Amino acid sequence: MNPVDALSRLGQPKVLVLGDLMLDQYTWGSTSRVSQEAPVMVLQVDSREHRLGGASNVCHMLRVLDAQVTCAGVVGSDSAGKTIIDLLNAAGIDTQLVLKCTDRVTTQKERLVGRTGSGLPSQILRVDTEATGEINSTTEADLINQLRQQIPEHDVVLISDYAKGVCTHGCVQAAINTARIAGIPVLVDPGRDIDFSLYRGATLIKPNRKETEAATQATIDNPPRAIQAGSDLCQQLDLEMAVITLDSDGMALVPRHGPGQVYATKARSVYDITGAGDMVLSVLGLCFGGGLCPEDSVQLANVAAGLEVDRTGVATLTRNEIMAELTAERNSLRKQVTVSQAAQFAEEYRRRGKRVVFTNGCFDLLHVGHVTYLEEAASHGDALIVGVNSDTSVRRLKGAQRPIISEEDRVAMLASLACVSRVVIFNEDTPHHLLQQIQPDILVKGGTYEPHEVVGREIVESYGGQVCVTQVLAGVSTTRIVESMQTNQRLLRAG
Repeated sequence: MNPVDALSRLGQPKVLVLGDLMLDQYTWGSTSRVSQEAPVMVLQVDSREHRLGGASNVCHMLRVLDAQVTCAGVVGSDSAGKTIIDLLNAAGIDTQLVLKCTDRVTTQKERLVGRTGSGLPSQILRVDTEATGEINSTTEADLINQLRQQIPEHDVVLISDYAKGVCTHGCVQAAINTARIAGIPVLVDPGRDIDFSLYRGATLIKPNRKETEAATQATIDNPPRAIQAGSDLCQQLDLEMAVITLDSDGMALVPRHGPGQVYATKARSVYDITGAGDMVLSVLGLCFGGGLCPEDSVQLANVAAGLEVDRTGVATLTRNEIMAELTAERNSLRKQVTVSQAAQFAEEYRRRGKRVVFTNGCFDLLHVGHVTYLEEAASHGDALIVGVNSDTSVRRLKGAQRPIISEEDRVAMLASLACVSRVVIFNEDTPHHLLQQIQPDILVKGGTYEPHEVVGREIVESYGGQVCVTQVLAGVSTTRIVESMQTNQRLLRAG
C-alpha cells in the first residue's frame, strides 16, 4: 500500500506501553565565570524543564501521534514520580497501571546546560538518580495481575526496556503470553546488555545494530548480514519478525518466514539519534495497533526516524508532519526555512563540529555558472545555506523588469541542488541580518571581488569567521543571458 494511504487509514488504536519510566530534567542557564570554591564553572540558572523519558517518552510520542495510550510501569513515592504521573495525565495518557513503590527511587536524569559567551548551549553535567535492581516481588505480582486484566482491552502491547528493573522475566512473559492468547501483537525494544531470551515469543523485536551484533555474535556491515542476523533472532527467540535499526543505513525488516528487506533512509543534514529508537517503536506500535502490514509499518517508522534525527534532542512528531514528509513533491518543501530555522540549523550543525558555509544572491535565471559556484562554495564546509533576495529586493537592486523568475521558483530550483542544505529568503538589500543570526563559519561570494570587498565581511570576521571568494565561469551571467534574449526578440520582430 502507498505509505500516504497507509497513514491516512490509521484510526486511534489502543496501545499499552510497559517499561521503565523516567523523568528528564533540564536546568538551563549561562556560564561566564569560574567558582572561587573549586575549578568548576558556575551555572547561573535561568529556567528548569521536566520532560518524560524512557517508556513514558514512548507513551508521550504515541499520544502526540493520536493513539489511545495506557502506561504500565513503576515510580517511587517521591516528587519525581509524582511529576511523571502529572505529566502523563496532562498528556491524556491512562496511568492506572503506573504503580508507586516505596522501596525504590524514581529514575531521574538531570542535565545542566549552560550558554557561554557565544550563545551556544552545551551540556555541562548530567546527574542520574536511579534504582536498577528488579522491582520487589509484591510490586511485580501486582503489576502482572493488572497486565493480565488490561492487555486484552488493547490493540497492541509495547515493551520499552531500559534495564532499570521493571521488565522482569515474570512481567515480560506475562505480557507476551496474555497478548498471544488474545491475538494481540507484542513489540519489544530490548534493554542494553540484556539476554534477549527474556523476550521469547514476542511478535517483533527492534534492536539496533550494536545490540543485534552482541546478541548474534555477528558483524553487521552490509544488508545481507543484517537480514541473516534478523533471521537468526527470529529462529532463536520464536519471533514472528525482527526490525533491526541500522542508524544512517535505515532499517531491516526480517520475517521469520520469507525474505527480508532493508529500507534506506533519506540523508539528513543534521544527524542526532537521540530519541530515534523511541520514535521507531512508537510508530511501529501505532501502525501494528492500527492493523497495517509490517512492510507499511516499517516504511512509516523509517520516515519518522529520519525526521527525528533531523532535530536536536528528543522531539515528538504529529501525523501531519509525517504526512508532509511523505507528500512533499519537491525537496524544497523541507529545505526552505525561515531565518530563525536557518539559525537553529547552523547552531545544531556547529555543535557537532561541522562547518557551515553561507552565500547569497538573486539567482535569477539559474545557470551553469551559478551551479558551479554553489558546488565550489559547498566544498568549503559541511553544509551550505543559501540566502536568496526576495522579489521586492531584486526589483530594488536590478530594476522593475526583474526578477524574471519568482522567488518561489528560484528557491525551488536552488533546493533541488544536492550541494544546497537550506535556502532562506531575505527582503533586505544586504545579507547583514542573516549573517548576524546564522553566524556561518565561512562566507563565500563568487566574482572578481577582493575578500575585503565582500558585503557582510565585517560581521563574519567579528566572531572569527572566514571570507572566501570563488572564481566565476567566464562568459556566463544572468545579465548576458537576458541581453541575448532581448537581442533575439528584436531580430525576430525585425525579420
